[in-house]
Amino acid sequence: MVKVWDLALRLFHWSLVISFALAAYTGFLGRRNLLDFHIIGGVAAGALITFRVIWGWLGPTYARFRSFPLSPRAMKQHVDEILAEYRSGKAGSTKSRHGAELGHNPLGAAMVYALLLFIALTVLSGVVLLGGAVKQGPLAFLVTWDVAGLTRDIHQALAIALLCMVGAHLAGVIFESRRESINLAASMVTGLKPVLANARPVAAFRARPWLATIILIAVAAVIVPTTIALARLPGLGVPPAKLDPVYAQECGACHFAYPPSLAPSDTWAQMMDGLDHHFGENAVLDAATAAHIRAYLTDNGAEKWDTRPAHLFRQRDAADPLSITATPSWQRFHRDLPAALFASKKIGGKGACNACHQDAATGRFDPQAIEIPEEAEP
Repeated sequence: MVKVWDLALRLFHWSLVISFALAAYTGFLGRRNLLDFHIIGGVAAGALITFRVIWGWLGPTYARFRSFPLSPRAMKQHVDEILAEYRSGKAGSTKSRHGAELGHNPLGAAMVYALLLFIALTVLSGVVLLGGAVKQGPLAFLVTWDVAGLTRDIHQALAIALLCMVGAHLAGVIFESRRESINLAASMVTGLKPVLANARPVAAFRARPWLATIILIAVAAVIVPTTIALARLPGLGVPPAKLDPVYAQECGACHFAYPPSLAPSDTWAQMMDGLDHHFGENAVLDAATAAHIRAYLTDNGAEKWDTRPAHLFRQRDAADPLSITATPSWQRFHRDLPAALFASKKIGGKGACNACHQDAATGRFDPQAIEIPEEAEP
């Protein structure tokens, strides 16, 4: 037995497995308010890929990219060897264990490069999507909702491709483990693999951990502060969090004061024109106050902003255009919640957005801010 996979590479491998599993679960199956965990998984994957690239140049022999070059010719030869073994009936026997590569075989090498590339692209597209759709992260100041819409499809396609590639990778590990009578998964835990007589020689390289550490620290010293600084910039098209005090006082006295960005300006104008029958109530205000609130609402309607709620709630229900709970988006997001939940004393009705959305007053409605009260009972 010989040490093939060094400790740093093994830690990288299993850390990437955990971060990918976390990101995949929260992205495909998790609730909306698990976005923070999805981001953690993505950030961890990005950091690990950065380390792997550096370690691929400065690590020990079998960690270096030079020890497993991407070679279509070698890939074809490897496949031909496998097919020849099956034709001869020697597949899976001790004699068929070629043992030619102590590190990655040609197909494994191709998978490593593909996984590194696709994970990096998935992380980058996720950063763009986060900035444009949720107005969070280092690109929130730059990316529009429309760009995020295009990126969403790319991000999802990359994620699905990664799932398929991970499945193919696992299948390849199982296949080669049976073919060579070696537990490749265990080798990635212990770092040890058996050496056979016909193993191909590989140029030996000495690891340079101190230089790799210095480069990692330098990269982190640039990326981390820059990311934090950019993330603190105001998001593109995000309305001010503070509501007009007159509007907040007059309308908030009876119900949750909805941010103006949740409805188009013409919808707000229609609502102000019908205050004498405002959802079954007489909410008429004096002329000066009504004019002030009308100007504030129409000047800050949904079409003036670039947030996700502002775009989604522009589409109104033709039969009930003034009600936010009648919009297609509201119905879609809340379709799995029981009616009894909204009837509970803790919630107080479908229109009480602030009961579950901790940032409802800002108009952002970030997924992480969703918190349904546990004590909400009919």
